[in-house]
Amino acid sequence: MDGEGHTGRERLQQPGNGRHRLRFAVLGPVRAWRDGEPVGVGSPQQRALLAALLLRRGQTATAQELVDALWGEEPPQRALAALRTYASRLRKALGAEALISESGGYAIRLGPDTGIDADTAAAHALEAEKAVSSGDRHRARELYAAALAQWDGEPLAHIPGPYAENQRTRLEEWRLSLLEHRLDLDLDLQLGSHAEAVSELTALTAEHPLRERLRELLMLALYRSGRQAEALAVYADTRRLLAEELGVDPRPELAELQQRILRADEELAQPVEESAPPGTATFVRPAQLPATVPDFTGRTAFVAELGDQLVAAESRVMAVSAVAGIGGVGKTTLAVHVAHAARDRFPDGQLYIDLQGAGPAPAEPEAVLGAFLRALGIPDSAIPDGVGERASLYRSTLAGRRILTLLDNARDAAQVRPLLPGTEGCAALITSRVRMVDLAGAHLVDLDVMSPEEAMTLFTRIVGAERVGAEREAVMDVVAACGFLPLAIRIAASRLAARRTWTVSFLARRLADERRRLDELQAGDQAVKATFELGYGQLEAEQARAFRLLGLADGPDISVHAAAAMLERTPEETEDLLESLVDTSLLESAAPGRYRYHDLVRLYARTCAERDEDPASNRSAARSRLLDFYLATTARVFALARPGERTVAHLAATEHPGLEFGDHTAALDWLFTEADCLLACVEQSTENGALRRAADLLIAAKDLADSGVHSMRYERAATVLCRASQAADDAWAEGRAQIMLTHVHTVAGRFDQADDNARRAMELAERTGDPVTGGYAPNDRGISALSRSRYEEGEKYLEQAIEVFRADGNRPSEASVLCNLSRTHLGLGRMDSAIRLAEQGVAIYADMGMTMRLANAQYALAMALTGAGRATEALDQLNQALPLFRESRQPMWEGATHLRMAEAYMAAHRPAQAASHAEQALALRVVGGDWRRGNVLTVLGRALDALGQTDRARACWQDALDIFESLGSPEASVVRKLLSPAVAA
Repeated sequence: MDGEGHTGRERLQQPGNGRHRLRFAVLGPVRAWRDGEPVGVGSPQQRALLAALLLRRGQTATAQELVDALWGEEPPQRALAALRTYASRLRKALGAEALISESGGYAIRLGPDTGIDADTAAAHALEAEKAVSSGDRHRARELYAAALAQWDGEPLAHIPGPYAENQRTRLEEWRLSLLEHRLDLDLDLQLGSHAEAVSELTALTAEHPLRERLRELLMLALYRSGRQAEALAVYADTRRLLAEELGVDPRPELAELQQRILRADEELAQPVEESAPPGTATFVRPAQLPATVPDFTGRTAFVAELGDQLVAAESRVMAVSAVAGIGGVGKTTLAVHVAHAARDRFPDGQLYIDLQGAGPAPAEPEAVLGAFLRALGIPDSAIPDGVGERASLYRSTLAGRRILTLLDNARDAAQVRPLLPGTEGCAALITSRVRMVDLAGAHLVDLDVMSPEEAMTLFTRIVGAERVGAEREAVMDVVAACGFLPLAIRIAASRLAARRTWTVSFLARRLADERRRLDELQAGDQAVKATFELGYGQLEAEQARAFRLLGLADGPDISVHAAAAMLERTPEETEDLLESLVDTSLLESAAPGRYRYHDLVRLYARTCAERDEDPASNRSAARSRLLDFYLATTARVFALARPGERTVAHLAATEHPGLEFGDHTAALDWLFTEADCLLACVEQSTENGALRRAADLLIAAKDLADSGVHSMRYERAATVLCRASQAADDAWAEGRAQIMLTHVHTVAGRFDQADDNARRAMELAERTGDPVTGGYAPNDRGISALSRSRYEEGEKYLEQAIEVFRADGNRPSEASVLCNLSRTHLGLGRMDSAIRLAEQGVAIYADMGMTMRLANAQYALAMALTGAGRATEALDQLNQALPLFRESRQPMWEGATHLRMAEAYMAAHRPAQAASHAEQALALRVVGGDWRRGNVLTVLGRALDALGQTDRARACWQDALDIFESLGSPEASVVRKLLSPAVAA
């Protein structure tokens, strides 16, 4: 089987036999290669002869058959002479051994040294069918994709003659059939992630509107993507189209699928059950639950509630319970206790994993699925790569079985979703520090600290009733000092139990001192061989200093370079120090070059810093050095992304020079890796002396607000800083915090809130004269006005912003405002000036060698060109901008670009392409909130309506209308008109 493609399909000459290796292509332009070098195959008629011979796969074609193939019923007078001439030329080009004459006709000799792309595709397709029959659907999907990869455009492109036309139709039908098989497998293997399939199927159904199998796949993909109304609308569109065009009803399979969607058939949400891959072992019954705690206490209501949920697994697809609460509250203890109590209801086994979600390196779902599959008896050789395929095999393996899965210490719902069984009779128990409100169908349990009675009972069971019976008040003092937190109570009680000479009152007095409380609680930790105090006391002076100072940082972990800044040491010296602390078990190695504390150890380290760091100013100095490091380095990232941007010159000076980066990619890698740490540093820096540097760090890290991953965390840091600045009456810091809050609200589509923040920032800028706030604030007000169609108001603010940036010599920011002003002129109908302003922005960015900023300007220019009816030029700009946004890791702008491409294609009267790009915008699930999603749905509806899919279009518009009405957006009136008269009725 030859899997070579059209490019680089060299076939080396066989040594010693004098025979050349030939390769032919018919699934696109008809072409030939000899020993890897292209061969000229002549005129269209000559290529038609070659195609006719190749598609007979070595069989001889008579001269008359070839004449009919090339010219049909009206051949030229000298057709036979022309045929001989074509054959002679081909023989000279390909070699005498390749094209032979026999029995009054011609044939292409197909041997081991000859390959045809159509034969390669057929071989892949045959192997794919075998893989499906054997149950290896993963391999089948790969083989169908390999078969489809042989096509290089229209088959037999530009080849004349009736034979070529018939073969073109056959080959295209074959391609569509293979594509349907591959898409069918896509929907099975990518359950829960069907956005890409929706986009592809939307385009295909537009291109082949009467092909019912494609419509059926689109309905299923939409339904599995949570878009039930659109899925049903596809059926309505199909039924109407078939009646109008062919006078028939949809085939029974399509009608049955519609009824199943109407019933919300649970089986539709399940993948096609896979047969066991070759080599699959006998199903193993895992028993992975940790040991239950013998002195488990209280939680009666929670035990009953969770137990009832597990019982319900017998009668529904899957029971999912998520237990949330702070660290040490007993989530794992409760979940393990409940799981053991319910073991008999899950006779096929129990799976357990610590997802390490509270740390900076949570377990990857792909690795967890691999471990689960191995635990279930699947050999390594049968475990595929990729989360989607492993999750599919996992669910298939559990089908028909009753398994309980305990997912402990989860980071978020995204980490958990691929790990859910998804089959009737199975259940999942989840513990996490976050409340998983976005985990569909989950039963949420919020676990709080113990009640006083439960706390006292737990303490008594560990210590013994005899010792506590006469000191109940002292017991209450102890558990209250522990904050009724189960972990702290267990530690304190275990410590007392190990000291027979201590009384409860004595322990209570020790815990009454808040400065010593953490030391007292840690001393009895069963997981530590010696008390933290003993370990700390054994450290050398330099180790002890590092231990206590690094505990002052709020981030989830710390890098060697950040730690070096705090400690005023070289990175090499710092790494040696941190590694020595790892050896003492007082520090953990989170990843190469990164370190973290256990939660209780961090509190202990801070206690040590407060107790031992002399003078006390050393603590604030260490935090200040960390802030300096983050600010200086983040400013370098900002400058690399925005060369010539004057904002950097207005940031606070730092003593630390910051890290240097070889290129923008390395800089972005650092920024996104350190995001949580530097945003935590912003929140921590709320003292008056650090407020301004913290505000500048937010400005320099502005790209995090647009990233999607860190947007909410960024917003929280900006909010905390803004409030602290107001409390300190620091107008300078508050102004900069306000413009960053404006930005995050704008990104999220919350324009009223954005305008409120920008208004306050403008007031502060007038007081302080800050050129950064003074320029950004009116620009942001202009954007808010533009987004609410208040164009004249927006124009006024944007012109004010341009004046400020020009006075400061800030050309990149000036270019940004010019692009915003272009959109304002577009809204006012001033097409020529809209294009001119955007072109000025493009010119500035191009002149300064900027990348993502240039993409922003091209985006604005494309909008103006689309508005002016120059859609082809607009698409050229957007096609240049799209990869720049992708390289800059800006999914919001990537999605927005797909939206504008959809608009441009609509303007060019190409609705199929418009629908495809609108679907890609939806698939990205970009930052930007419901407002931008509403805009995408509106454009998608227009495209579908133009394609004749009116019911699906209305479903999109109805969703958009619901969004705009909930937001009070003016776009609602536009969508109502699109839906009229249906909505009015």
